[in-house]
Amino acid sequence: MSYRRGWVALLLFTVVVINYIDRVALSVAAKPIASEFGLSPVEMGYLFSSFLWSYVLCLLPIGLVVDRFGSKTIIAAGLTIWSLATVFTGLTWNFGTILLARLVMGVGEATTYPAGARVIRDWIPERERGQITMIFNGGSAAGPALGALLAAWLASTFGWRTGFIVLGLLGFVWLAAWMTWFGAPERVSWLSPRERDKILGERNGQGLAAAQESAPQSSLGYLLTNPTIWALILSQATIVYGGYSFLTWLPTYLQQRLTLSVMGTGLFTSIPYTATLLVGLAIARMSDRLPSSNSIRSGARRYFTAGTMLFGLLALAAPMIDNAVLLTVLFTLVVASSNVSSALNMAILNDLSDNPRDASRLMSLVILGGNCGGLIGPIVTGYVVQSTGEFIWAFRIASALLVIGAILLLTMCRGRIAAQHAPLRTLASSEIPVEAASFR
Repeated sequence: MSYRRGWVALLLFTVVVINYIDRVALSVAAKPIASEFGLSPVEMGYLFSSFLWSYVLCLLPIGLVVDRFGSKTIIAAGLTIWSLATVFTGLTWNFGTILLARLVMGVGEATTYPAGARVIRDWIPERERGQITMIFNGGSAAGPALGALLAAWLASTFGWRTGFIVLGLLGFVWLAAWMTWFGAPERVSWLSPRERDKILGERNGQGLAAAQESAPQSSLGYLLTNPTIWALILSQATIVYGGYSFLTWLPTYLQQRLTLSVMGTGLFTSIPYTATLLVGLAIARMSDRLPSSNSIRSGARRYFTAGTMLFGLLALAAPMIDNAVLLTVLFTLVVASSNVSSALNMAILNDLSDNPRDASRLMSLVILGGNCGGLIGPIVTGYVVQSTGEFIWAFRIASALLVIGAILLLTMCRGRIAAQHAPLRTLASSEIPVEAASFR
């Protein structure tokens, strides 16, 4: 059988790559920017966090309108907005104008995950969802890996302003491909009939092809009464707190710890994110090989997620290591922990949802929770570094939150997310054995 749906996975992966290239550029160029504008660690912490302020505010509205305007339109509009904001960053002249550019960038970038979740639900059979979600979210590792090198080279060679302008223009190349080739699997001409039948027949679970397609969307109020959703929201917040703290402050930490140049910082920052993608794909593939479709739909993937989260505790050893190679290995495991567990949380969301039309708003809720954690992470780290002069307590706070998140995931994520308005037939106890339905 052909695997042309892989092209959709590649498009999702590359849009997140571009998304994160534009996010990490400020972190890599932080030293010359802070020097030019005379910014303190606390001010840089606010700048690192600022795009998440508007990002968080826009997530739920975007999740609500994806069905109305379609994933294709929403992602295209978002990429246009954030790419223009990245270009404008290179034209800024003080703290306020950089802050404005980052806020606009956050509005655009808020489109990617809610719309991408619906694309995965529409295009990907159930038993491939873990690895495809990892490929999708893997862009959040590949983006910093590539972006750290590219932004560092551009800043060192042409200046940080030129770097932002070039990186912003990169998004429009991807946009041309997206508008040319992407569409719904029911309608695109380049998909073979056999592959189309497989996608439509297995995307809601084997043998459940059309059972849930007719259900209308559930309301946000209804969804928020489900403990499973709160488990995913809160655990995602603890994951992303540490993830964004490392994404934004790791270059600065490496510069201080290893006395690196901007280019050297870019190189050492890129290595953990590059390795993360490979580690993540291996773990996600294992999670897709759960014994049965019922295991997947009973939320068994949460055990992989919780275990992966705990690898983040290795950050506690960072202050005791001065060797560049060992430090790189350690941060590879820490960054992989954040990236992989975040992706698996997203896969769990689709695993446990009965209604395909809830995919975008469910993703919006979980990403909103995650980025509330991510929003405060860089700010808290900025205050900790300024008050203590070191990163030890920043690592301790992030590690404690990961433990809490893993406990919440294992204890609260124990039920399906049923459709509010039942379709012709639902995936209830008649479809799943009592043991799986009760999750005990």
